[in-house]
Amino acid sequence: MATIRRRPNGTYEIKVSCGYGVDGKQRNQYKSYKPEPGMTKRQIEKEMQRQAILFEEDCKRGQITAAVKFETFAEQWFEEYAKVNLRPTSYARMKQLTKRVYPAIGHKRLDKITARDIQKFITDMLTNGRNLNNGKPLSRKTAVHHLSFISDVFSYAVRMGMLCDNPCRRVFVPKQEQEEKQIYTIEQVKILYENLKSEPMKYQAYLLLSIYSGYRRSEMLGLEWKDIDFEHDLIHVRRTSQYTSEKGIYTDTTKTRKSKRVSKMPASIMNLLRQFKADQNEEARRLGTKWEDYDRLFTKWNGAPMNPQTPFEWLKGYCERIGIPFRNIHSLRHLHASLLIFEGVDVVAVSEDMGHSVVGTTLNLYSHMFQEAKARNCDAISNALSFTNEANTEEEKPAKDSYEDIYVNEDEQEEEQLGQVFGT
Repeated sequence: MATIRRRPNGTYEIKVSCGYGVDGKQRNQYKSYKPEPGMTKRQIEKEMQRQAILFEEDCKRGQITAAVKFETFAEQWFEEYAKVNLRPTSYARMKQLTKRVYPAIGHKRLDKITARDIQKFITDMLTNGRNLNNGKPLSRKTAVHHLSFISDVFSYAVRMGMLCDNPCRRVFVPKQEQEEKQIYTIEQVKILYENLKSEPMKYQAYLLLSIYSGYRRSEMLGLEWKDIDFEHDLIHVRRTSQYTSEKGIYTDTTKTRKSKRVSKMPASIMNLLRQFKADQNEEARRLGTKWEDYDRLFTKWNGAPMNPQTPFEWLKGYCERIGIPFRNIHSLRHLHASLLIFEGVDVVAVSEDMGHSVVGTTLNLYSHMFQEAKARNCDAISNALSFTNEANTEEEKPAKDSYEDIYVNEDEQEEEQLGQVFGT
C-alpha cells in the first residue's frame, strides 16, 4: 500500500513497498508530487490519492523501477545481454563507447534522461568532439555508434519493464557531407605490383589476394589451406580471425550468413598460392617442433595465426618505401569493388561478391561509383549509334571550330574526370 508524506517545502512524497531483495533489504519506490498553485486542500487530497493509486499500480506492473543511474544499468546490460548476444569484437567496441557516454549521462537516473539530454550530447560530440588518438573531428558514423549504444541500453530497460519509452527514438544525428572513399588508382596498383617481388612471400600473397578477392581483413586472416581448392581454382570463405584485448587472437564465424562464399580465382593467383604453400611447408620443416600447425595461410613466424594489425603495419611501411600514399588496409577491398563496378558488373553480383547481407549495403557504400559508371552509359550509346554521327557529318560538313569539336572536347574532359578514379 502507498504511503504519503508531506515535505516542509509543500511537496509530497509517495512511497510504495516493492517487497524484499535477495539481500533481505526492503525495496521501495518513491515519487514526488507538487500541487498546482491555487488548489484547495480538498483538491490536493483528492489528487494525491489518485496519484498514489496510479503509482502503486505502475509499481505492481513493474513499470516504475528505473530509479537507477544510467552507468549502473548499462553495466548490467553488458553482463546480462551484450556479453551473451554480441560478438566479442562488438562487445569490445561498445565498451570503448562508454568513455564518452558515461561522463555525459552516466550519472543521471535512467527515468530522468530525456531525448533533449541525448540530443545535446550527440550534437555536441559532432560539433566539439575530437578523436582521442589523433585529435581529428569526429565523423557522423561515430555519433551514430554512440546513439546506437545508448538506444540499446534503453531498449533493454523497456523490454525488462523498467521504462515505457525509449527517448532515443526522437533523437536525430545531424547530417554531414560524406567524404568519397580514398582508393588506390590503377597506376598506384602497378607500382605496388612492380616492387612486390622484394617483399616476403606471405605479404605478396596477401596484397594480391586482397585485390583479386575483395575479402575483409578478418576473412583473409581466417583462411586455411583446406579452404583452397587448387583443382578447381576456388577459395572458400568459412571463418574469420579476430582479436580483442581480453581474448587475444581467436577464430569466429563470418560477419553475416552471406559472407560465407566461394570465389573463383585466376591461374596467376593460384600459382602464387602454390608457391606460397611450398615456401611455408619448407619453413615448417626448418623450424621442426617450434612450428605450430594451425593450417592458416597467414601466420606469425612460428605458424600461429597472424595478428590483425600486422597487414596494416606492413602495407603502411611498404607504401612509404615505394613512395605512394598509404590509403588504408580496407581500401584494397574498396579497390576490388570499384574495379567490378566500372567493368559494368551489376549491383546484385557485386553485393554477392563482397559478401554483403543485403544489396542496400552495397548501394550505400558505393553509390557514387555506380553513378559514375552509369554516366559512362552515354558514351556506350554514342559508340553504338556512331553511324548517325557519320551521316550528319557528311551532310552538314561543319567548320573546323563547329559545335561538334566543342562536344568532342567536352566528352574528352568528362572521360578524363571519370578516369581519375583509376589514374588513366
